[in-house]
Amino acid sequence: MVIQYKCPNCGDDMAFDSETGTLSCPSCGRKDNIEDFSDEHILTTFSEDEAKEYHCENCGAVILTDADTTATTCSFCGAGVVLGDRLSGVLAPKMVIPFKISKDEAIQAFRTWCKNGRLTPKGFMSADRIKAVTGMYVPFWLYDLNSKVHVQATGTKVREYTRGDYIYTETKYYDVMRDINLDYKKVPTDASEKMNDEIMDKLEPFHYEDLKEFKTPYLAGYIAEKYNYNDDELYPRVKARVQDFIDSYIDSTMAGYSSISFKTKQIDTKKKQSAYVLFPIWMVYYDYDKSEHTFAMNGQTGKIVGKPPLSFGKVAAWFSSIAGGSFITLKLIAFMLGGGLW
Repeated sequence: MVIQYKCPNCGDDMAFDSETGTLSCPSCGRKDNIEDFSDEHILTTFSEDEAKEYHCENCGAVILTDADTTATTCSFCGAGVVLGDRLSGVLAPKMVIPFKISKDEAIQAFRTWCKNGRLTPKGFMSADRIKAVTGMYVPFWLYDLNSKVHVQATGTKVREYTRGDYIYTETKYYDVMRDINLDYKKVPTDASEKMNDEIMDKLEPFHYEDLKEFKTPYLAGYIAEKYNYNDDELYPRVKARVQDFIDSYIDSTMAGYSSISFKTKQIDTKKKQSAYVLFPIWMVYYDYDKSEHTFAMNGQTGKIVGKPPLSFGKVAAWFSSIAGGSFITLKLIAFMLGGGLW
């Protein structure tokens, strides 16, 4: 099933507008609230093979889609379509965070992120490096978790004092026990096989006050994919993600001791519920040094993840001007060139 949203005024293809939160027509400028859009202007067609092949109703072209695609655009005329039968039943998202950052804003952020060429190789900013700018809804699972923790440990308190000519060290030992009940709400984990987990993790947080009940018009004009992994398959990963928070909380309850030696630490984490949601992400693919690189932006908050190409000479000159010492400069350059994602 292929869904397209047609303008009631002129019949052109409408798309979701991140600035106004409406369905917008690029030709006549008409804007419609998603809740009020009339069903008579929703064009639905069917395909026998799960919509892997469909005919664009705008230009008649035959378009082949990836089996995971739930929303896309026609490569021939640019019409936005939603593959509705891939969004039904267990594949239907519960909630969606609509885009707030427009395509133009994403491109401008990319250029700013590259520091307008101050630290990039010569000619990088003057050439058209951008190969593709894609707004996509990435599938995530949100988990509500509960952890029951039982800890037995030995704590010490050490003090030194002077009496006469002697310095004494006094160590007291304590039995420490903790029974802790922890709840975690809406812990996100991306469910797309194609997306880099490290990049997706670094694009967090998403602000959940913008979560909307899922409706297909939010996808119009963007690319979207269905999940590759269900909530049970991703549960071990989300469980591992909260482990550091659990350990940190346990430690925070034992402040005041000079040292802690754990005897037992029992952690039982269970899933209370999970929800399938779509989050907005801009992907900018750019070409440099005969290879393709990726810049990603949170389509709600504008947070950026990536690593721009750097000119060693420009970085050295820039740090020299502010640091003044060759040793410090080289250390900072090594950190920037060898570090992880920004």
